[in-house]
Amino acid sequence: MTKKITFKVQNGGSLQGEARVAGDKSMSHRSIMLGSLAEGVTHVTGFLEAEDALATLQAFRDMGVEIEQNGDGCVTIHGVGKHGLKAPKAPLYLGNSGTSMRLLSGLLAGQAFDSVLTGDESLSKRPMKRVTEPLAKMGADIKTTEKGTAPLEITGRAGQLTGIDYVMPMASAQVKSCLLLAGMYAQGETRVTEPAPTRDHTERMLNGFGYSVHVDKNQASITANGKLTAMTIDVPSDISSAAFFLVGASIAENSDVLLKHVGINPTRTGVIDILRLMGANIEVLNERIVGGEPVADLRVISSQLKGIDIPEYLVPLAIDEFPVLFIAAACAEGETRLTGAEELRVKESDRIQVMADGLQILGVNAQPTSDGMIIQGGTIGGGIVESHGDHRIAMAFAIAGLRATAPITILDCANVNTSFPTFKKLATDLGLQLTSEES
Repeated sequence: MTKKITFKVQNGGSLQGEARVAGDKSMSHRSIMLGSLAEGVTHVTGFLEAEDALATLQAFRDMGVEIEQNGDGCVTIHGVGKHGLKAPKAPLYLGNSGTSMRLLSGLLAGQAFDSVLTGDESLSKRPMKRVTEPLAKMGADIKTTEKGTAPLEITGRAGQLTGIDYVMPMASAQVKSCLLLAGMYAQGETRVTEPAPTRDHTERMLNGFGYSVHVDKNQASITANGKLTAMTIDVPSDISSAAFFLVGASIAENSDVLLKHVGINPTRTGVIDILRLMGANIEVLNERIVGGEPVADLRVISSQLKGIDIPEYLVPLAIDEFPVLFIAAACAEGETRLTGAEELRVKESDRIQVMADGLQILGVNAQPTSDGMIIQGGTIGGGIVESHGDHRIAMAFAIAGLRATAPITILDCANVNTSFPTFKKLATDLGLQLTSEES
């Protein structure tokens, strides 16, 4: 029986100090996947030792890859080459990780063995047809439930996949990455065109491993002609994890926080752009390139935020940060309006409805719409809110305590460990009055 964790936050306070938040989850997943397929030994530092990324690591161990965990985010991967994976003896369990399931479905479609992908209750409800349908056009054989959800039963089709020219109906880095990984095993060229920019960690890291991906504006293409050569990867801090403190230090009076070594890939910085449009005081310092990825230190000082209409072009660049951006909106002067974010309804939870419900419990005027939310900034009160097992919602409501007028209790917070196991320690070190209880 999984333990239930409840967060309790005392209202008020400020955030002060410096921190290095957890390693980037997207890059941690991809470092394991590509390091396993590389020739030679890949060394990773800054790896996120949280449940989602560890599920990916275990999946590749189950396919015969030797991976050493040396503590403090250091991982050594003994690559088996592009065609060296072995059939797993049992279904690959991917916990809560949609990234693992969607990317692996592409990677495993072109192998010489069959495989089954399973996940926890939340992952088993998430839509998988967005990857299985284009993969079927490439010749993949993947069975889902009638609802198009996991478990995924993949029949290996080594040598039988064919490249396609796919125009994505929605902006999704997971779908793009899935098809590019399948394209490494397909005859001819696989081209993916996206309607709006999404995170490009897969393309950058493939090129870092020496595997050619051609990127032209909103199109990425790949062929089976290539190999991956082992490299050293220093995973930057996850901007999605930093976002909680960017918002927290913006809304809490007398706050001044320095977040070290944060990844500022331009496909991920929507949260900084949106907060700056709202009037946040965020400085980007010490910019540098590490392993092909732009990194910087971020200093944020408290400021009075103002409500805005969030530009739709920024939505895909901040899709994971909206739970905490809704908290920023609740503290801002005036109205904030989000449109074009229907993707939030099929995340770990329906993030639009769950956030609106929680904000309303705390006395905020938050009206959900089909593709976003309208929030009237004002006072956040106290109360008991339900996270529905969604890690980002649990952490967002914890940050809300900084501006609340009474304590906030957040139920069902165990899944914070899927993306940010050090959240509670870092948050309390910086000044958040947060305790947790297990039951």
